[in-house]
Amino acid sequence: MASGEGRRHHHNLVPLAALISRELKSEKMEKPTVRYGHAAQSRKGEDYFLIKTDGQRVTGNSSSKFSAFAIFDGHNGNAAAVYTRENLLKHVLGAIPRGLGREEWLQALPRALVAGFVKTDKDFQSRGETSGTTATFVIVDGWTVTVASVGDSRCILDTQGGAVSTLTVDHRLEENVEERERVAASGGEVGRLSIIGGAEIGPLRCWPGGLCLSRSIGDMDVGEFIVPIPYVKQVKLSNAGGRLIIASDGIWDALSSEMAAQSCRGLPAELAARQVVKEALRSRGLKDDTTCIVVDIIPPDHSVQPSTPPKKQNKLRALFFRKKSRDSANKLSKKLSAVGIVEELFEEGSAMLAERLGSDECTAQSTTSGLFMCAVCQVDLAPSEGISVHAGSIFSTSSKPWQGPFLCSDCCNKKDAMEGKRPSGVKVA
Repeated sequence: MASGEGRRHHHNLVPLAALISRELKSEKMEKPTVRYGHAAQSRKGEDYFLIKTDGQRVTGNSSSKFSAFAIFDGHNGNAAAVYTRENLLKHVLGAIPRGLGREEWLQALPRALVAGFVKTDKDFQSRGETSGTTATFVIVDGWTVTVASVGDSRCILDTQGGAVSTLTVDHRLEENVEERERVAASGGEVGRLSIIGGAEIGPLRCWPGGLCLSRSIGDMDVGEFIVPIPYVKQVKLSNAGGRLIIASDGIWDALSSEMAAQSCRGLPAELAARQVVKEALRSRGLKDDTTCIVVDIIPPDHSVQPSTPPKKQNKLRALFFRKKSRDSANKLSKKLSAVGIVEELFEEGSAMLAERLGSDECTAQSTTSGLFMCAVCQVDLAPSEGISVHAGSIFSTSSKPWQGPFLCSDCCNKKDAMEGKRPSGVKVA
């Protein structure tokens, strides 16, 4: 009897090659479909966007595809927004070591986003132009969504069941107490615009320059305390999928996150983007450039994003949503994690470059050339030339300045200026 059972068991074995083939087929079937739509109304012509659905983690390998979506809201001209749109993704990918598998690539992505933002800012400022831009940059790879942002554009996630989570942080001095304290500690002066008679008007600004934002790309005339270091958040969606709404402040000045999500539920992505813009214009009018990208991450075998059709809101409910605080949004994010709608993989908002790049693992080291690479600008360095991000940093938690990542002298000077350890070159009157 035992030998008969053994034979039957042996007969049911599946060859390893068949198992691998089945697993690969299953993995392919389980990948979500990504659909998107875009809409905009221009007033000043300083909003720009990026949509790229054919990115590849491994060049020439179609199975390593990812999608990138971004909005750049320029100010003081459009030069910074245009430059960032054309160069940011290239700089981010250049900061990721070659030859990584998918999981390693995703783990390296948050730090690469920080390096890419700083390099884009550094290179643009070297052109001598004074404009600046916000940047909200989203990479979708399968079920994993990674968002990096500076400024006051925003990305929200609308998930099954109507739960809305904010994946970015607004860097407006008026609203962000931590950023006001950081700017003041770094040598910036925070205050409102003074008019004749000493009266103060308008939102809080950073002087010199009068910028309302504490983080941006460009803005070389406002001092290094306005940093390009992004808030980065990485989440993994459940197989229920979700909808991303990425928009400039022309949307968010008119609609709360919840109102924007509710206004377009039940609509395909293209129509949803138009509807969000329409709702913003109806609420506030065209007072600013107004740009919106909607991205649907759709589970297999679903041709449309399952969602509840929009419902009319009364004015009291709209007012309630508009006044929701950032604390409640954070609580909602934790709640989402708890119920398994979205898993938070990474979150970091520090404006200190040493802290954001610092790690026990030196992913910036090249294993092929035997040289080191600057973690920001990716130029090759001899071991004696590289300056550790931990060297002399009063903000770093590391006591090992010989550890990487390493910076070239130029990027190290940039880091020190951003962290308030040396003059920015712009004097406060």
